[in-house]
Amino acid sequence: MAKGLQGFLWTMLLLFCAIQELGSWAMHTEVDGPGLGEPGDPALLAGGRVKRGWVWNQFFVVEEYTGTEPLYVGKIHSDSDEGDGSIKYTISGEGAGTIFLIDEITGDIHATERLDREQKTFYTLRAQARDRQTDQLLEPESEFIIKVQDINDSEPRFLEGPYIGSVAELSPVGTSVMQVMASDADDPTYGSSARVVYSVLEGEQHFTVDSKTGVIRTAVADLDRETQDRYEVVIRATDMAGQLGGLSGSTTVTIVVTDVNDNPPRFPQKMYQFSIVETAPVGTAIGRVKAEDSDVGENTDMTYQVKDEEGVEMFKVTTDSNTQEAVITVQKPLDYESKKVHTVVVEALNKFVDPRFVDLGTFRDQTIVRVSVLDVDEPPEFRPPSNLMEVQEDAHVGSIVGVVTALDPDTANHPVRYAIDRSTDTERIFDIDAKTGAIVTGKVLDRETAGWHNITVLAMEADNHSQVSRASLRIRILDVNDNPPELATPYEAAVCEDAKPGQLIQTISVVDRDEPQSGHRFYFTLAPEATNNHHFSLLDIQDNTAAVHTQRVGFNRQEQDVFLLPILVVDSGPPALSSTGTLTIRVCGCDSNGAIQSCNSTAYVVSATLSPGALIALLVCVLILVVLVLLILTLKRHHKSHLTSEDDEDMRDNVIKYNDEGGGEQDTEAYDMSALRSLYDFSEIKAGDGGGGPGEGAPGRNPASELHALPQWVQSPDLDFSVFRDYICRKVEQADEDLSVPPYDSFQTYAFEGSDSPVPSLSSINTWSSSSEQDFSYLGGWGPRFRQLAALYAGRRGEEDSEES
Repeated sequence: MAKGLQGFLWTMLLLFCAIQELGSWAMHTEVDGPGLGEPGDPALLAGGRVKRGWVWNQFFVVEEYTGTEPLYVGKIHSDSDEGDGSIKYTISGEGAGTIFLIDEITGDIHATERLDREQKTFYTLRAQARDRQTDQLLEPESEFIIKVQDINDSEPRFLEGPYIGSVAELSPVGTSVMQVMASDADDPTYGSSARVVYSVLEGEQHFTVDSKTGVIRTAVADLDRETQDRYEVVIRATDMAGQLGGLSGSTTVTIVVTDVNDNPPRFPQKMYQFSIVETAPVGTAIGRVKAEDSDVGENTDMTYQVKDEEGVEMFKVTTDSNTQEAVITVQKPLDYESKKVHTVVVEALNKFVDPRFVDLGTFRDQTIVRVSVLDVDEPPEFRPPSNLMEVQEDAHVGSIVGVVTALDPDTANHPVRYAIDRSTDTERIFDIDAKTGAIVTGKVLDRETAGWHNITVLAMEADNHSQVSRASLRIRILDVNDNPPELATPYEAAVCEDAKPGQLIQTISVVDRDEPQSGHRFYFTLAPEATNNHHFSLLDIQDNTAAVHTQRVGFNRQEQDVFLLPILVVDSGPPALSSTGTLTIRVCGCDSNGAIQSCNSTAYVVSATLSPGALIALLVCVLILVVLVLLILTLKRHHKSHLTSEDDEDMRDNVIKYNDEGGGEQDTEAYDMSALRSLYDFSEIKAGDGGGGPGEGAPGRNPASELHALPQWVQSPDLDFSVFRDYICRKVEQADEDLSVPPYDSFQTYAFEGSDSPVPSLSSINTWSSSSEQDFSYLGGWGPRFRQLAALYAGRRGEEDSEES
């Protein structure tokens, strides 16, 4: 059938071409005289023809020709052609010699290839007529066009696919969804090959399409996104205006159904159950519930609220913005003993309600939440929670201040024991009865020392001390009148010698450490010992002050310069307490205006002219001066003791005496010879200066005095001191060369028995003289260096003689 249809189409096409050839117009160009052909063409001028012209038909060629023979296109012809074959026809231009061939003799043009109008709609060529013998142009070269005639060989195509559109659910019938367009490559100006119409192949139950514009519209009003959220609609485009034999193309259009808020929230369950311990703090989350909504996006946003009054008081519901869940939290402390189960009505409602769908029903739902409270072992609770007690300050030790009460809130109702947190009562001023909770005084109270006490009382279960509660207790000490009033300051006043009677001298006030509830009221009178006073009077001003006035004319400092006025002050009690204060009144000299010039008491003048702050500063300065003086004296004493200790340690300042038979150097006794320091040169000692006569000692001589005696020996005429001189000189040189110590001199006696010594022993114990008396006159002959030593022993000898006499 397809082949028959194709043959029919070709027959109709050839018939149409024949009609076109019959109605074609002949193109005939005539040129007279020298205007033939191109101007100045020598060939045309040489021929001398008067009239030449081209004759050929308008050329058309049908596209997609599938015959086996070349397709005849048309014929070119010159009117000068006499049919003898002397003219040769040629063509040039697009497709000449390849697509289009010409018969040189007849001028017939044939198409040798299959043409496609959609690729090229026409070809431009040029025709020439030449003399076959001379190859000269007989006609001017002329341009002609071969048009490719269209056939319906291209189907419509949807070039902008894939197509995706959207429409809101529940949209009314005829709502525009989107537009599709198909393109046809055929010639829109020739026939109906490019006239396209649209139709729905699939999805016609829900959507329609406009046959001319391609606009897709809804065909029903009950599109439900929750039932089906997208549709695949196939749209077909057919050319030839939809007539039989037209070509068609199709495309699939995806139509998404968008959501509208047409579904209310619904709880999956009508009741939820949760449990929580009674000690859960406020803000603890109990659980979560969620209402389902078939919509999507913001149409599922919802809020939750508690509907019943009990639930509103005890619980709070918030919305989790991420999960759209209702979070139920504790809003008030729970108590298992008060209520074990709470019932809460939770309501969910959409946040954004579309007024177009209000008639669909209410967009909210409710559910019941049952909250079970679990019992836990709780610490005792203080009842009532009063934290203020009062006690008189004169209460005896052991007096009851008050009673605290705590009960176990659990159903077991365990007994409670009480204690005081001693970190809040370190002085143990109060005690508490462990069983009854009675608070008693543990020490004597004094409101003036501490008027308030803050303590912490502990209440715990008797069998479980870890279950403990604390209560802060404030105890106020009530005042009693136990302190007498006193003068505010040690008042001192001055009165002029020429004072007149009734002159105000001083206004006095008092202080009282007590604080009676009704306020202070003081009374002033002169003390009984001042009843004979005729110089001054006291006036109670009735405002807790009193005034002292003069009572006579003039005073004399020479007779009496100071008056002591005892004043008795009594408070209002109860009981009434009193004290006596003394007002010191000094008689001073004043000028004519009554200004004080001088008083006898220096202390008073100072106190009158210097403020208390100045007096304190003066005392501080004096104290600093005293401390500085003591510090300087201490440093000096320390410096002297340091020097003395250094002098004691210098062994070269000592004279070592060997005057007894014994242990030698181990029995030496050192003496301070600082007074005997001098620079002597032992080289000046002469042998003749060292003699002296023997002496006798007293039998009852004190051993201490013996320490000051020098050994005595008889100088032999031939005694040689060179040995001692050389030895001492060496020692002096060693001392002078020692740079590590100051150049102290040392006088040392080296009495030893040497060779050819005329003296058997130099000991003072066993001397050759039986008499203890010694004559030290020989020391005077030892030279100026021993003059002081000689005077010392000579003086001692004189003292001994005087003592004996």
